[in-house]
Amino acid sequence: MSGTSPALKPPSDAVKPVRHPDAPAPGELLGAHYEQCFGCGGDQPHGLHLAARAGEGVTITAEFTVRAAHQGAPGLAHGGVLASALDETLGSLNWLLRTIAVTGRLETDFVRPVPVDTVLYLEAEVTAVAGRKIYSTATGRIGALDGPVAVRADALFIEVKVDHFIENGRPQEIRAAMDDPDQVRRTRAFEVNP
Repeated sequence: MSGTSPALKPPSDAVKPVRHPDAPAPGELLGAHYEQCFGCGGDQPHGLHLAARAGEGVTITAEFTVRAAHQGAPGLAHGGVLASALDETLGSLNWLLRTIAVTGRLETDFVRPVPVDTVLYLEAEVTAVAGRKIYSTATGRIGALDGPVAVRADALFIEVKVDHFIENGRPQEIRAAMDDPDQVRRTRAFEVNP
């Protein structure tokens, strides 16, 4: 990534990330962490419907198809939508650590335009952990995992307690998520959020 700010460079005492023993197996589809999520949720008609799979180590691959509802300029994906796809992919990495974390900083490079009806393939990896800080990077490619690079991002996620969501979220959604009898869905609903 060009010009990554010092805030996204891990400190000298950062450690290599360790995949949680209960993390999904490599190749396993992660599914939506929350059905109302714009990035991965199935209940969002104009959402990204991003599909992420666990990779080896602390890596994720994901993809989404750019639809007409995702346009900025005529026939091209909106930059904010592409940033959302990167953020969603990067946030999904935290499920491999079994850590609740929120985006602290996201820096994105837009390398080339992404046309409507294109499948964007994303790869992301946690590069370091320092206390509550999780450093990660992602790349989005057009048409295939080895296609031309369209977008890149570096991110810093901050580990938080579930109280972050309870204190800041809209009460109706928080209560509905917390009352879900499925423990995994209940936990994943609070996996990532800005």
